[in-house]
Amino acid sequence: MVAKQRIRMANEKHSKNITQRGNVAKTLRPQEEKYPVGPWLLALFVFVVCGSGMHKNM
Repeated sequence: MVAKQRIRMANEKHSKNITQRGNVAKTLRPQEEKYPVGPWLLALFVFVVCGSGMHKNM
């Protein structure tokens, strides 16, 4: 009897995956946003671009 109840609860929990076929997320954990460029690389790029611009003005 306990096994039937456990199976029924699992079926109810995952039944939405059947009705949303193709629209289910790969993971249920929230994903954090990742930037394509790290902050150090971005700072280096800004430093080089600004330094280059200042050098040409002098």
